[in-house]
Amino acid sequence: MVATMGSSSSFLVLSLFVLSFCLTCNADQITSDARGIMINGERKILISGSVHYPRSTPEMWPDLIQKSKDGGLNTIDTYVFWDLHEPQRRQYDFTGNKDLVRFIKAIQAQGLYAVLRIGPYVCAEWTYGGFPVWLHNQPSIQLRTNNTVYMSEMQTFTTMIVDMMKKEQLFASQGGPIIISQIENEYGNVMRAYHDAGVQYINWCAQMAAALDTGVPWIMCQQDNAPQPMINTCNGYYCDQFTPNNPNSPKMWTENWSGWYKNWGGSDPHRTAEDLAFSVARFYQLGGTFQNYYMYHGGTNFGRTAGGPYITTSYDYDAPLNEYGNKNQPKWGHLRDLHLLLLSMEKALTYGDVKNVDYETLTSATIYSYQGKSSCFFGNSNADRDVTINYGGVNYTIPAWSVSILPDCSNEVYNTAKVNSQYSTFVKKGSEAENEPNSLQWTWRGETIQYITPGRFTASELLDQKTVAEDTSDYLYYMTTVDISNDDPIWGKDLTLSVNTSGHILHAFVNGEHIGNFGYGFVVSSEVDYYPLLHASSSLHCALISGYQYALLGQFEFQFRRSVTLQLGKNEITLLSATVGLTNYGPDFDMVNQGIHGPVQIIASNGSADIIKDLSNNNQWAYKAGLNGEDKKIFLGRARYNQWKSDNLPVNRSFVWYKATFDAPPGEDPVVVDLMGLGKGEAWVNGHSLGRYWPSYIARGEGCSPECDYRGPYKAEKCNTNCGNPSQRWYHVPRSFLASTDNRLVLFEEFGGNPSSVTFQTVTVGNACANAREGYTLELSCQGRAISGIKFASFGDPQGTCGKPFATGSQVFEKGTCEAADSLSIIQKLCVGKYSCSIDVSEQILGPAGCTADTKRLAVEAIC
Repeated sequence: MVATMGSSSSFLVLSLFVLSFCLTCNADQITSDARGIMINGERKILISGSVHYPRSTPEMWPDLIQKSKDGGLNTIDTYVFWDLHEPQRRQYDFTGNKDLVRFIKAIQAQGLYAVLRIGPYVCAEWTYGGFPVWLHNQPSIQLRTNNTVYMSEMQTFTTMIVDMMKKEQLFASQGGPIIISQIENEYGNVMRAYHDAGVQYINWCAQMAAALDTGVPWIMCQQDNAPQPMINTCNGYYCDQFTPNNPNSPKMWTENWSGWYKNWGGSDPHRTAEDLAFSVARFYQLGGTFQNYYMYHGGTNFGRTAGGPYITTSYDYDAPLNEYGNKNQPKWGHLRDLHLLLLSMEKALTYGDVKNVDYETLTSATIYSYQGKSSCFFGNSNADRDVTINYGGVNYTIPAWSVSILPDCSNEVYNTAKVNSQYSTFVKKGSEAENEPNSLQWTWRGETIQYITPGRFTASELLDQKTVAEDTSDYLYYMTTVDISNDDPIWGKDLTLSVNTSGHILHAFVNGEHIGNFGYGFVVSSEVDYYPLLHASSSLHCALISGYQYALLGQFEFQFRRSVTLQLGKNEITLLSATVGLTNYGPDFDMVNQGIHGPVQIIASNGSADIIKDLSNNNQWAYKAGLNGEDKKIFLGRARYNQWKSDNLPVNRSFVWYKATFDAPPGEDPVVVDLMGLGKGEAWVNGHSLGRYWPSYIARGEGCSPECDYRGPYKAEKCNTNCGNPSQRWYHVPRSFLASTDNRLVLFEEFGGNPSSVTFQTVTVGNACANAREGYTLELSCQGRAISGIKFASFGDPQGTCGKPFATGSQVFEKGTCEAADSLSIIQKLCVGKYSCSIDVSEQILGPAGCTADTKRLAVEAIC
């Protein structure tokens, strides 16, 4: 016989009770052994999710944490971002969404535990890995190695954060929520490059952290040689085979990558709910007791915080909560069911006797026995075939690449490949603000290009952009002069300006004339038209478009070449280097060149031999960090800057500031601004930076598929969408940034575009559907809106699929060969007009279906 899925209701009720107890009253002794983290001597199953406080707003934090808790998490994890808190040496900032204490207290208020990953190197696709760039300019410093200058700065910051938490009584040893802290981050991935100094450094990190006496365990992720008492942990898509370096340490997974980040020029990565659930269930099957989703909420890279380079402003990550804080269904719901079930099995998983039974290749059973009862996991890691096993005289079929969980070793309550939770489709709707015109009314002003003036910082060499700008701006001017006389060998010849640069975009001006710019994937012509990548030469590592030459994405050393005309006498050359996020990962990532390192040359064609005038280190260079508009903070849009013009609005013109006012869209749905039609730049609302925008950068046209097979190992290129469209078109405007009326939008347009199509929209659920099996309690919701209708409902053996994010067009259900006659009317009565409804998928509720199949299903599509 084949066992069928039993009712999971009792397990969900029990698990919700487990989550409801007080975490902050007496949880003051945190220890560990080989079976888990122990709180007051009790081993715990810890299910955590990363929520980065600066990637949202304080007003969003309570809702994000509540939805995390509702999703079955009992722990919230965050990095600490050094560059945000100490932007200049010994000048600290913990205001707004940088208020770390407020965030930890928000976690505590919801009754959840916290993991504080101090680092202070974080990677995180965050610019410069979270390091403040002023570190780069400290004399004799070397980052992340046995260097006394760096270690002193690191210890000062780490100690300050620990002391801040202690002062607020936030460590669990003080009755607070923080049960684990982390020092360093993924250092084992790069340690070999630092040789013996790297080993000395990691030993010092362990000693320094332990001496801070937090009363909670310290972890080091991806650190196979983590010194005691550090606990080494695993990061990756799968960590079920991970073994700690100490037999007395618990098996911990600090980063289960719930999706992947997106690049400018890249498509949208997705990781299926089935595969993510498989990785989690497999980890707990094989002895894991702590698992953290990276990310549970990804959020937004506000300002210039995105790293990479070329990480988009959206950090959605395909996480269970999307960028705006909505539930990403079915991922959120499918994982919630798994979490609650695992928590209901906590004692068996942490105290039970363990028996493993291997069946055929890549198929196994794990039995946890505790106090006379047993719980079973049946795992099938085959990527291409289902497997039927016999356990206790009963046959069980485990789909390919899945884990079945039987809390009583008899009835399957959960299988990772069988998604029963709802799917949600989000739509963007135009603003319905009263008195809002159909199009925004724009004013504008030009950006003043910088030239050599007295008082500029000068040097007789080309300097790294980090050295001069210290990341106070994406932009750095390099300015010099060239004197040409009648007897100069280059006079009268065809001239080319050649610049070798490690900046990501280069603009060049000769005697005030903009002679062209280009960057990875796009070129801007003299008419400021945009062209996608059309042709690439793998031998030259460059792309050729309309006679322009530019470096391909990822080739950080590239060459700019453009014909120029020089005049007799003094010629002024201004080069504007722009970065799009600083490198954040790799050995010695902090030493990666940024900006113009040369050579910078004027090349004269002279038959078979060229005449070269090298300007690199033979000229005096003047430097200016930042734009004129940045210096004046005109992004605040204040009236005292009266140079805004309302007539002759320029379009397709580079280096323009635009400003418009607008009313906030009514309601509570998340707000986005559609910047289609613009080139590249940065956007501000009421002085808050939304981040960089680049809708003219089109995602590559290949690599996407209308279908995604969850089976088999995941990689970031496996299940992608949005090929051939802008990598990011919509940009999040948190509600807390907005007043009800008279809001200011300011744009700095670097490449040239047309703001006439810019609109504000809201993000809401368009419809919700589900295909739930008998025995499941389906929760149907429009996430803040009432269910306005039921388009389809059938209980029996309905045909069709629900909500595949990779398929084009709407999903269509059809009635099968059997059906409960009143299922549609029953669902309508239960759900229409309500914000959510709970449906027990059973014949008792929906009526007899007359099916011979062992398992019946309810297919339903709701209109929101």
